[in-house]
Amino acid sequence: MNNVYIIGVGLIGGSFALDIKELYPNCTVYGIENNESHIQEALELGVIEKKANIKDLCNAEMVVIAIPVDAALKVLPEVLDNVSDETIVFDAGSTKEDICLEVKKHPKRRNYLAAHPIAGTEYSGPKAAITGLYKNKTNIICEVEDTAFKLQEKALKLFSDLGMRIRYMNPKAHDKHIAYVSHLSHISSFMLGKTVIEKEKNERDIFDMAGSGFESTVRLAKSSPAMWTPIFEQNKTNVIETLDEYISNLKHFKKLMEEEDFEAVFKEMEETNHIKQILNGIK
Repeated sequence: MNNVYIIGVGLIGGSFALDIKELYPNCTVYGIENNESHIQEALELGVIEKKANIKDLCNAEMVVIAIPVDAALKVLPEVLDNVSDETIVFDAGSTKEDICLEVKKHPKRRNYLAAHPIAGTEYSGPKAAITGLYKNKTNIICEVEDTAFKLQEKALKLFSDLGMRIRYMNPKAHDKHIAYVSHLSHISSFMLGKTVIEKEKNERDIFDMAGSGFESTVRLAKSSPAMWTPIFEQNKTNVIETLDEYISNLKHFKKLMEEEDFEAVFKEMEETNHIKQILNGIK
């Protein structure tokens, strides 16, 4: 691995940059970013070594696109226009159907691998980048058959070297499933935070009483709205479906409490406790 270009040098792209530099000491990692302060910060922190622009991609061996999904829709075709036939390009977006459709007929579709590494924190920007973010994490690959074999091998070797697990899925199924296990949890966290903030207007000491349970549940509400709003927009249909089911369960739970059926409340929670075994099984 010689020349790697990271488009978007925040948490996701920056963490790829740090790991790539550690894995391949002879590799030069370039950063491309609209936010000039982010580029300067990434250079100062040693996340990247040099800054670049889209026109420089003719020299790239690998390009990682780690920007909000609405921006990625516009940037990916331009990236493919500028790379050589030997360059592998992959993104890290949380929605896959729209971006796969966007480049379905692009002359260099074979250079693109649709990926979604399921990793991250609630923080953003170059300072949030950390080494080892992707170790033991799942990376979902979509439409692998549309990527040239010798090029996909480059990306898959990187993912293997990072210690990632690979799963293959079609874009439509990916977007549906990820709405349940990721997008819904972010909405829940944001709305829990909103509910408590609104209550705090009248009860100033409410946060003094907040324990670790509240902190862990609302942690995702610290995530970037600039990243998550486009995700909800692109995956609107699936997200609304999951919200309908979630709201239905909340209403059912509320009804049991109103009816003072606490035996049923206990049973609901006991049955849901099974999630401990499910989560332990995928670690």
